[in-house]
Amino acid sequence: MIPDDDPSRSLTVANPDDPATTYISLVGNTYGMLITGEQTNGRYCLIDMTVPDGGGPPPHRHDFEEMFTILEGEIEFTFRGEKHVVGAGSSINIPANAPHNFRNASGAPARMLCMCTPAGQDEYFMRVGDVVAGRDAPPPDLSPDELAERRRLATELAATYRSELL
Repeated sequence: MIPDDDPSRSLTVANPDDPATTYISLVGNTYGMLITGEQTNGRYCLIDMTVPDGGGPPPHRHDFEEMFTILEGEIEFTFRGEKHVVGAGSSINIPANAPHNFRNASGAPARMLCMCTPAGQDEYFMRVGDVVAGRDAPPPDLSPDELAERRRLATELAATYRSELL
């Protein structure tokens, strides 16, 4: 049986150009929190990712599904040690628990949507990244000590958000 409608939940319209969208700078990338776990009752989150040439996270894994749709440019995904170049218009799914990372090796900026189910990655990014003014805002100029603190916090919180940095 399908449960009754929950009128306390509202429609969410996500627009990356909405000034209310929160953007986070993390490892040189800019992540827009389009739809949060709070808005989906924890079912999923949707993140708009702008990845400069050379950008991308370190190898990691987590116990939730992660799907990417490339909007602009191309991204090199390493999945279980094998590289896959994925261009605009394509989507990929990273199964839970699989080691992976991505890198923009294209020579130009790239942009993609990332959906995680269940949600939580959005909260993790909000806790370890730095809020910036928008998708095209430069990353903050962090000192070596501030960078070390961000890495320490990311490592410390990884298990809380069901992730492991490899």
